[in-house]
Amino acid sequence: MINGVILKNNNELKYNGENIDELNLFETFGIEDNIEIVGFKGNIENIPKILEKVDSIKNNCCDGCIIQLMDATAIAGKKHLFHGVIHAILAFKRGTNLANDLGIEIVLRTSAQRQISKALDVLGLKEKQMDIAIVLINCPDYFIEELSEIFIRDDIVLKPNLSLLKEIFSIPEEELAIMAVDDILIDRTSALIVEL
Repeated sequence: MINGVILKNNNELKYNGENIDELNLFETFGIEDNIEIVGFKGNIENIPKILEKVDSIKNNCCDGCIIQLMDATAIAGKKHLFHGVIHAILAFKRGTNLANDLGIEIVLRTSAQRQISKALDVLGLKEKQMDIAIVLINCPDYFIEELSEIFIRDDIVLKPNLSLLKEIFSIPEEELAIMAVDDILIDRTSALIVEL
């Protein structure tokens, strides 16, 4: 099952209506159709301890599972985040990845940054009460329940907050007058490919 923009109909994988099965997008990582994007609220008191808890969930199960946590306030909805996931997977497939880890590549692509430190400034966890977007790839469904023991499940955090996004990404009003915020950020993600 895939949440977000990818739909599997008649055994065809589609992204925004386009058949992407032919691209074998997920072949590199052995991903079939198991990508989840979920929202949580949580109080982060110690980032390394939280990451250790998340790693313990992952390590108790399977190889190849990716759990990437991000600051949901810097995400313009599931479409924006899923676009970042697709571009990260494509980057690895093409050998144009900027990071050695798919989770970090997702953060880079979603934040439209070329430097990991800048991407983490935008989308990384902070030690405070925060809204968290989590991408799970190749993970069993019960992982969401296990994450719910650490955080409080709340998909509302995935809805874009226009005023915060304008500030985080320095989006001018003129641009917002002609494009939706998620499309603006998707364009910025796509522009990373052109810059390489």
